[in-house]
Amino acid sequence: MELQQQRTLVILKPDAVQRSLVGEIIKRIERTGLKFIGFKFIVPVEDALIRHYNKDAAWFEEKGQRIVADRKKHNLPIEKEAIEYGKEIIDGIVKFMTSGPVLVFVVQGNESVAVIKKLVGSTEPATSDVGTIRGDYTIDSYAHSSVQNRAVRNLVHCSESPEEASREIAVWFREEEMIPYRLVGEQILYDVNLDGILE
Repeated sequence: MELQQQRTLVILKPDAVQRSLVGEIIKRIERTGLKFIGFKFIVPVEDALIRHYNKDAAWFEEKGQRIVADRKKHNLPIEKEAIEYGKEIIDGIVKFMTSGPVLVFVVQGNESVAVIKKLVGSTEPATSDVGTIRGDYTIDSYAHSSVQNRAVRNLVHCSESPEEASREIAVWFREEEMIPYRLVGEQILYDVNLDGILE
């Protein structure tokens, strides 16, 4: 696959929809020159979310250790093993993501995974850089969400790697649901010699 055809998955979560940030987020992505090739406005079901998040024991342990540290810091009791707290993260995400509509879409273009990750910012809004979607539009933190025993409200999901993007896209879209087309602006981005610009 040509570099300019790399695909990534983005989900605007229930908090983005409820806070009327959908247009603003899409505008930021569109300005990069990346191309939208598929959209779905849905209320996700649990089965699809479990397949989408697909985490292993090492992930549960790592995230659970962070929750244990947050609970110690706030003088809250440690009632279970770290891995169990980690598993509860996915339970919380599923509960949050099924609470209302989300916008799921596929974006295509050169380095689309890296460009979207940079635009969205780091997972925790409180430490995400100014200028990123999470850094500019929300204030949640890991500590606050873990103390409240809920998913962090960070507006957007984006794929972490091209391999993860391929797996995630297949959860939400069939190939025939994505529309192959050419944007006129792609000539500026990808045509080596800008052929045909001058009359």
